[in-house]
Amino acid sequence: MFYSKKLKKFKNIKHCFFSRKGGFSKGIYKSLNCGRGSKDKKKNILKNLNFISKKMLVSKSKLILMNQTHSAKVIEINKINYKKKINSDAMITKLKGIALGVLTADCVPIIIYDIKNEIVGCIHAGWKGALSGIITNTVNKIKKLNSANKIYASIGPCIGKKSYEVDTNFYKKFLNKSKKNVKYFSNKNKNKKLFNLRKFIADKLIELNVKVDHVNHDTFKEKMNFFSYRRSVKFKQNGYGRCVSVIRLI
Repeated sequence: MFYSKKLKKFKNIKHCFFSRKGGFSKGIYKSLNCGRGSKDKKKNILKNLNFISKKMLVSKSKLILMNQTHSAKVIEINKINYKKKINSDAMITKLKGIALGVLTADCVPIIIYDIKNEIVGCIHAGWKGALSGIITNTVNKIKKLNSANKIYASIGPCIGKKSYEVDTNFYKKFLNKSKKNVKYFSNKNKNKKLFNLRKFIADKLIELNVKVDHVNHDTFKEKMNFFSYRRSVKFKQNGYGRCVSVIRLI
């Protein structure tokens, strides 16, 4: 379990970037796999989500996860929709006693807190979502609820710069969006580049006047601590687990 030093100081929220340790799953999903979309045994995923709920001091029905599709869609969770299927890649809420969770396996989990207005949120930011505006959309949705705010965000464990190898087509997508994006890439060899997803996302948040801190771990490298989509592809595994990062108002 990993925590943001900044967010830990606020007594009226509870948060955690959970590792893959401490759960019930076996094999490639060992052990705290929370990915309902994975091929893991459903009963083990359920046990793992119960474990998370207990740690966050909420009932299982109050742990809200999204059906994530690498979109730029943000949903505000209220008393009515929290019971429904949430199709989005970010959530925010003012509701107390509800925990918002984001699932990742190399993508970036961001947890967010507006201390002035008591709003919490979480963001699933892979390269697609980050490039198409998930971060800007989430922060703007918080600001829409109240323009006077003070927003903190913690960027959790994700694939590190040295592990994120990309091709020239990927590189061009970012340069087509803005020539300034060149600074997030370094050369690995003639055909491959390395991409700094964490910095790309941090800069987006800072531009939006959000105070940022990092729980800086590389999910690809730290196989004992985290699940990794890229690692599962590299070792030709038949699936991969997902870690969960959670925040709630107390």
